[in-house]
Amino acid sequence: MTQLELAEKMGVTDKAVSKWERDLSYPDINSLPKLADIFGVSVDQLMQIKLKDQTGPSRKGANAIIPLVFKAVSLAMGIAVMVLSILKAIDLYSGFFMLGLGLSCVGISLLSDKSKSD
Repeated sequence: MTQLELAEKMGVTDKAVSKWERDLSYPDINSLPKLADIFGVSVDQLMQIKLKDQTGPSRKGANAIIPLVFKAVSLAMGIAVMVLSILKAIDLYSGFFMLGLGLSCVGISLLSDKSKSD
């Protein structure tokens, strides 16, 4: 079915249908039953299809990157403290702060890994 054909059945413009497809706008809530009827699905099914699309690849990518970022930050803090202490370019307070930040990131990463395995 083309955008124009769907637009005619829904009583809207083909530009409106194009915006729906590109997630720039959404159909009016009152028109959802008619849209579901045109596609031969229930309103619940119509909404679930959209929800699955929105939590697809981008969500999976974020779930994989976030623990990696925490591990990278913790490693960077440890290396930075070590190098700066060798160069005697860091004071005690800053060193403890950086190590604390690194340990916090390790803890968050470990909790994240544990919750995935449960």
